[in-house]
Amino acid sequence: MLKIIDALPLPNFIVLSLFLGLAPFFPQPHLVEKMTLLMHGELFKMLDMFDLFLHGTPWVLLFIKLTLIFTRRKQYTT
Repeated sequence: MLKIIDALPLPNFIVLSLFLGLAPFFPQPHLVEKMTLLMHGELFKMLDMFDLFLHGTPWVLLFIKLTLIFTRRKQYTT
């Protein structure tokens, strides 16, 4: 799985995170709404859980990609 993430370019992850992770933008980004429900303990519906997974996945993949980039950079500089 890490090989697939490593093979894809970083801009793809950024675009996915911004558009899928934050859509719809108005009145509040969907991910922010679902995280608020989660923080308040109100995330009960299966559809809300699926939405959190769907809109959160690009951000998790972006975090993994950035972690891979920075750990490799650190390995080559030492």
